[in-house]
Amino acid sequence: MVTDPASADGRLRWRCRRGMLELDIVLENFLDYGYSELTLDEQVAFEDLLNYSDQELLEYFLGHTKPESALIADVVQCIRNTPAY
Repeated sequence: MVTDPASADGRLRWRCRRGMLELDIVLENFLDYGYSELTLDEQVAFEDLLNYSDQELLEYFLGHTKPESALIADVVQCIRNTPAY
């Protein structure tokens, strides 16, 4: 378990790097402006979401499909609602 916040942040940032620039931007923006507002359960769900394929993430973020898990769906909605800065 990572206990150093700087290490945890770096690890999450690295996991947000995807094969698609659009996903990099969306995920890193969320990490900067929305992640800290999540509950602990939602933060765990966000980390689980990073295990999904790029295509699945793109479909979720564009609103074309919805995750089966209600908690993951809530996190996707939080990501979609995060303003772009």
